Amino acid sequence: MNNLQENRLKRAFIIVSFFLLTSFFLVQIKTAYAGSAKEIDVGVDKALKKFHKEMPGGKGFLAGAKGVLVFPHVIKAGFGIGGEYGEGALRVNNKTVDYYNTVAASFGFQLGAQKKTIILAFMEQKALDEFRISEGWKAGVDGSVALITIGMGDSLDTTNVKDPILAFVFGQKGLMYNLTLEGSKFTKLKK
Repeated sequence: MNNLQENRLKRAFIIVSFFLLTSFFLVQIKTAYAGSAKEIDVGVDKALKKFHKEMPGGKGFLAGAKGVLVFPHVIKAGFGIGGEYGEGALRVNNKTVDYYNTVAASFGFQLGAQKKTIILAFMEQKALDEFRISEGWKAGVDGSVALITIGMGDSLDTTNVKDPILAFVFGQKGLMYNLTLEGSKFTKLKK
């Protein structure tokens, strides 16, 4: 075997190893976070309390939404190939109507892990209805999601925002920083 063949074989081994390790890690995350409906609801309650406390005007803003999808703990990890997973609840009129998971994969330069909370606010009934009837809704494909960032001292006001679906990402902890939801897939769980 010559050096060129040996190098190709080593590269293939490394790529396959990364893929297998990342796949194994994502399965472990999914298994570890496969919570009961009650556990998810408790996490959603805590996430909403934190959102209302940290986001001036947040409580009133979410009260005007047709539905609110909350993922209290979304874990993202990557080493070249990355993935994220979280479970949450969709609330309409402050009552849980369905449970969902979110899954995303990414490729490129990345190293580390991150935990974050994601809240999607459906501001229009049509957007909420289309989301609920889908068999696996993908951000950026099945609907556009506007990511809202609020600076210190700013407050949230419905007159500032006109998009049908708004997203808030907060509570990032970890070494990886990414504020995009593009390509995230949301699937209804049977709980």
